[in-house]
Amino acid sequence: MVLGHLHTHRYGAPAAGPLLALHGIQGHGARWRRLAERHLPGSYVIAPDLRGHGRSDWSPPWSVERHVADVLAVMDDLGLPQVDVVGHSFGGLVALHLCRTAPERVGRLALLDPSVGLPPHGLHEQARRTMTSSSFAGCDEARAERKAAWPYASSEAVDDEVADHLIEGPDGRRRWRFDAAAVVTACSEMAGPPVLPPSTVPTLLVIAQRSGFVRPEYITDCRAVLGDRLTVAELDCDHMLYLERPREVGALLRQFLAGDPLSI
Repeated sequence: MVLGHLHTHRYGAPAAGPLLALHGIQGHGARWRRLAERHLPGSYVIAPDLRGHGRSDWSPPWSVERHVADVLAVMDDLGLPQVDVVGHSFGGLVALHLCRTAPERVGRLALLDPSVGLPPHGLHEQARRTMTSSSFAGCDEARAERKAAWPYASSEAVDDEVADHLIEGPDGRRRWRFDAAAVVTACSEMAGPPVLPPSTVPTLLVIAQRSGFVRPEYITDCRAVLGDRLTVAELDCDHMLYLERPREVGALLRQFLAGDPLSI
């Protein structure tokens, strides 16, 4: 379904608590499906394909401000004055800007290994690689590439990615369904100054211990702003933590969204 300018996936009953789920670069909203269906039974998960990704509009601009406006339009189309938000990687950065732009529209915020204030050199290299992104002769070749990129994700997560996110181009080769220009723009945004949650929004920060994305000073700055409104959890996994450790991530989200103390 298209809501605002975004193709939007929805999981769970609309009468349940709404949870807006924002994916990272090169991703798509359907990556949240198994987490939503298996581990978030009390949530109505709304998972758009961000602009330039998946089946959404690929036209520019691809700035964080445009992503925030797109997400607010999805909420407006659904008649939702406020939602809880979970964002992974670049989706975490979009979620933070959403909170800064319209804090009254966000109840609780969960950040899964957010990409904020990352080293410019590394993002420059990632942007250059994206400009020459891979193509594949067939699905098996694409599956092998994704398995190598996600060594700790389940085989079913890799199979889902091939089924949901691979598109055949005019040349007969297959590519992941995103616009390289939108990803390059996102790399630039992630190299900007760190963005902190507003002091009024209870925030869960989940850190993937093997990725190194979240710097210790960012945690310190969040604590200074949020005090006891900040909850920090760590998981022994790589960056794609909700695909690698869905049971644990689901448990953390359920407890946090319910306002319960974390037990894992």
